[in-house]
Amino acid sequence: MILSGRGVTAVLGPTNTGKTHYAIERMVAHETGIIGLPLRLLAREVYTRLVDKVGQHNVALVTGEEKITPHMARYSVCTVEAMPRETRASFVAIDEVQLAGDLERGHIFTDRVLHLRGRDETLLLGAATMKPILEQLLPGIHVVERPRLSQLFYAGSKKITRLPQRTAIVAFSADEVYAIAELIRRQRGGAAVVLGALSPRTRNAQVALYQEGDVEYLVATDAIGMGLNLDVDHVAFAQDRKFDGYQFRNLNPAELAQIAGRAGRHLRDGTFGVTGRVDPFDDELVKRIETHQFDPVRVLQWRTPRFDYSSLVNLRKSLDAPPPIGGLTRALPAVDQQALEHLSRYPDVRDLATTPERVEKLWEACALPDYRRITPAQHADLISTLYADLVKRGTVNEDFMADQVRRADRTDGEIDTLSARIAQIRTWTYVSNRPGWLADPTHWQEKTREIEDRLSDALHERLTKRFVDRRTSVLMKRLRENAMLEAEISVNGDVFVEGHHVGQLAGFRFTLASGTEGPDAKAVQTAAQKALALEFEARAARLHAAGNGDLALGSDGTVRWLGDPVARLTASDHVMRPRVILLSDEQLTGNARDHVAARIERFVNHHIATVLKPLDDLSRAEDLQGLAKGLAFQLVENLGVLFRRDVAEDVKSLDQEARASIRKHGIRFGAYHIFMPALLKPAPAELITLLWALKNDGLDKPGYGDLIPVLAAGRTSVVTDPSFERAFYKLAGFRFLGKRAVRIDILERLADLIRPLLQWKSGTPRPEGAYDGRRFMATTAMLSILGATPDDMEEILKGLGYRADSVKAEEVAAHLAAQAPADAAAAAPAEASAEISDEHDADAAESDNDAPVAAAEASAAPTEAPATESAEAPTEGTVEGEPVEVKPVLLWRPGSRHDNQRQGHRQGGERHGDRQGERQGQGERRGGDRHRGQPAGERGERRDGGRGRPDQAKGRDGKPQGGNRPDRNEHRPDRNDRGGKPQQAKFEARPPRKEKPIDPDSPFAKLAALKEQLKK
Repeated sequence: MILSGRGVTAVLGPTNTGKTHYAIERMVAHETGIIGLPLRLLAREVYTRLVDKVGQHNVALVTGEEKITPHMARYSVCTVEAMPRETRASFVAIDEVQLAGDLERGHIFTDRVLHLRGRDETLLLGAATMKPILEQLLPGIHVVERPRLSQLFYAGSKKITRLPQRTAIVAFSADEVYAIAELIRRQRGGAAVVLGALSPRTRNAQVALYQEGDVEYLVATDAIGMGLNLDVDHVAFAQDRKFDGYQFRNLNPAELAQIAGRAGRHLRDGTFGVTGRVDPFDDELVKRIETHQFDPVRVLQWRTPRFDYSSLVNLRKSLDAPPPIGGLTRALPAVDQQALEHLSRYPDVRDLATTPERVEKLWEACALPDYRRITPAQHADLISTLYADLVKRGTVNEDFMADQVRRADRTDGEIDTLSARIAQIRTWTYVSNRPGWLADPTHWQEKTREIEDRLSDALHERLTKRFVDRRTSVLMKRLRENAMLEAEISVNGDVFVEGHHVGQLAGFRFTLASGTEGPDAKAVQTAAQKALALEFEARAARLHAAGNGDLALGSDGTVRWLGDPVARLTASDHVMRPRVILLSDEQLTGNARDHVAARIERFVNHHIATVLKPLDDLSRAEDLQGLAKGLAFQLVENLGVLFRRDVAEDVKSLDQEARASIRKHGIRFGAYHIFMPALLKPAPAELITLLWALKNDGLDKPGYGDLIPVLAAGRTSVVTDPSFERAFYKLAGFRFLGKRAVRIDILERLADLIRPLLQWKSGTPRPEGAYDGRRFMATTAMLSILGATPDDMEEILKGLGYRADSVKAEEVAAHLAAQAPADAAAAAPAEASAEISDEHDADAAESDNDAPVAAAEASAAPTEAPATESAEAPTEGTVEGEPVEVKPVLLWRPGSRHDNQRQGHRQGGERHGDRQGERQGQGERRGGDRHRGQPAGERGERRDGGRGRPDQAKGRDGKPQGGNRPDRNEHRPDRNDRGGKPQQAKFEARPPRKEKPIDPDSPFAKLAALKEQLKK
């Protein structure tokens, strides 16, 4: 084979040297011409440029899947595979001739370079690395080297999210391309996608999306390195390895430079670098890319152009022929040759391929491209079907083709599904464009083209929907045009800029929508703020005129207007007057802001005054004087609940008139608490808890708001949670008593049940639960009002400061039996005695000298008995004939300091009541006179610190007093001190107390008057 380069010009150089533009200009200078390009996409681009120059009727487009052939067209634009083997055109150009070294397609380029010539001029366009091999194979060739019009610089490594605008990110697998595009969409608004597997129409649409500025980033495979003219400023390599059809390998410097060269167009410089997990390029590689110094191409892929169609065997042998001259190497089997190898083993194919014409037809059928990227065997099966039809029928069976086309004619599904259908329809587009393969090729060319276009448009729409934020793309385009952005606000508070949702206006605060953190964020926010300025004025006027029903205060301290937060509460000097902080942007200013703040403050004050009306009235009361006013102040500061022990001295000092003035405000003096029953409801309790939390930074403390539903459900007691802030129990109206918390008003009812049991005297009718006047037993009525079990009752009484004596059930039964005659004897005057006793008890409970019955700060107590049993329980029982041990009975009594000392000696000082109740520490005990119904925690401080007699306490003048007041102990049985001596003499050592005037408004005074009337 003798080759010549006479009349051939090689225009070589790096990217951006204007080689393709030069070829177009040379071709239109001739009467006829043909140009071959490596990609159908690039062929379409050059075809469009030629049409603009010489008119559509003068230009033909010929590819494997498309033919546009006007009558008497002067110029033809083809893919290299579609170029004719011979031509009479005056001009021939072949672009990207360095692909002659490609393992997969190189032999086709080599054949055209060596054999296809124009009558007057032939141009070979490509990289400078082709110069030595072209001069070797084509003696006499004229080589023109063109320099790059702009420079290329290395920019190092950058994170994907920090890449500059107008960047092309290159990867070599579809999965990696999609993953990068998804990341760019989330971080920077969107990206166009270019893959070799996409149809030309889809790729053109994606490139247009980038070129027109709708997106600032392009994610692509190395397909962009093949002459696509893009406005790219920076190329970033997210991968530097690819699968070349045979193996995974690193890209060589020339391949990297071919792709990096897309950066910078015409006279504008470009940059390249790496991103993702790619290691930075070494200095030598960077230098070679920047200076375009690469290893020359040493051999070209070659396959014989002379096929022997005499038999199937001879055809296969001819394909294995070695190259006749140096500089060429036999190409690896391509897709067509692999298909032939498979088909030659099919008996039915061998039976058909018996003549040279049929062997040539078989080789023509093997040229069907594998667009679907399936296995060689599956691809060979399809070719076998088509070949059988061509031989037996003369054309492809159109019913079979119609069925295959119909399967691909669907636009539903996602990206991968649509890509697979496009690959399938491209196969039938190729079939319809093969001469002589179909009886009605025009119909099928139009049909398959229509379906491919429809599928391509659907794929473009899916790609855009997945990888492009249309809002950001439109805004960026308007910003580049320096256009004023238009904003509007819907009735729901949605803010739109240029018709795209950019954020939400809630109350007086504007929040940007997610995805607006990119370069357009500032402009979007500026445009939105212009519209918000007028909206804020209008909203301020509406809020100023709004009724209280439009505003609401939440449990988190947030004030909402029609559901939108407009303010939050914070602590101030007065717990009932929290401070209001507006939740608004800076655009709310001047009178509008003042009006909003004033309206919200009025609402908050009105809301507190309404929900907490008793407490608010008490804080403003003007009819209280002296100690009564001080007690009211403490109640307001403590939000409606005081432990009686904490104000015992003040309560003792109140006269009947002062008590009456306080009772008028809904305050109840209970045995354990001084409180306002009207506040023990869910709504007041929730607001009280909020006010306390604001004052004490308690909104984030554990248990905040968790007890309000318990109160709303009507629960009288609840199991405590040790992780909760203890103050929340009191604020919700519960008394914390260790393992259980009991509602305050229920505890007062419990005190009313316990009081007569501790005041009962032998010889009078014994109420249920009474034992000996000093101790009592838990009753069903107590359990019922508490909603508690016997075990719970034990915890509650211990928390209140009572102590239990464990007594055998038979001893209790014997004691009660011994008192039965006395009880029967007292039954006759029972009614009259009960009336007198009730009157005395009630008066004692409410009198100014009355001390609380019990306190929650008691000390340890014996816990031998696990539960409380009824005293009337039998002493023994049987279960199926076997004796059952009866549990002991717990007899409860008020605790004393001796219990603390004895328990400390026995158990090393372990505390029980204080840990479960509210420990206050020894020495903080507050006043109150001795009373048999009063546990140790409520008694006054003893002068001798517990070493002397327990009944000797300090009086108001600081002098020791030898015993209890006679009016409080006249029904009390004798008690011995620790020495066992009687204390009867001490009852007479103190003068009788002075009678105080009776409050005429007291319910007990009215009851006494009624009894006097009944006696008359």
